[in-house]
Amino acid sequence: MTCSSDPVCTPAWTLSETLLFTWNCGFFSTSFGGAAGKVFFYGRWRTEHGKQTRMSEKKISLPPSLADQFIVLIGLMGAGKSHLGRQLATATGLPFKDTDNEVEKAAGCSIEEIFDRYGEADFRAGEKRVIARLFQDKPSIIATGGGSFINDETRRIINDKGVSIWLRADLDLLYRRTQNRLHRPLLNQGNGREILAQLMKERYPIYAHADIIFDVRDESAPESAERLIGVLINFGEQSTAASLAHDTA
Repeated sequence: MTCSSDPVCTPAWTLSETLLFTWNCGFFSTSFGGAAGKVFFYGRWRTEHGKQTRMSEKKISLPPSLADQFIVLIGLMGAGKSHLGRQLATATGLPFKDTDNEVEKAAGCSIEEIFDRYGEADFRAGEKRVIARLFQDKPSIIATGGGSFINDETRRIINDKGVSIWLRADLDLLYRRTQNRLHRPLLNQGNGREILAQLMKERYPIYAHADIIFDVRDESAPESAERLIGVLINFGEQSTAASLAHDTA
């Protein structure tokens, strides 16, 4: 691939284990799904003639097995569910929903205020109702709260209507990302690192039932999104192939 018409453009193709490519050209970056020639754009900008312009957004096409599925991100606070969810929504063209934000809109107050006024049990009950409502809408990318997947009923809904992706992160990374965030009610109840370690012990065995386990690294959201999209496409294509094989058996 060449772009000789632009002297500042230097193609730099790199092949990752997920068969995704990244092309950096000046001040913008697009990523191309090598598996089926799919293209997605992370929303970066290019400077041209002193002005910033946004490249036209091009979406990936998910495999048929994922066409009518919700894509649900689960994991502990700090794993990057919201950031990666927005990246996936940009790439797929699906709506993005954050269950914490949806709970706050429904309650008319912040999650911290809900915890303070009514306690965690009432918050979980409201969260379960909000998530059930989201799954009655059109398919979307959903970033869930850390405790959502622990609820049996919520987990059943996710398993029935969506593909669950556990963003698995180690303790050091989670603590580094959350230690200065004061809006996390559970972490405000004591030593944040110890609380995270206890939550990992309690929740990780349940998170492990997710359809996809994705290991989070200390990297930028676009880099993580590139890897995650590759994993998701691979999962969907394998599911499609398995379905076709079953139908022809």
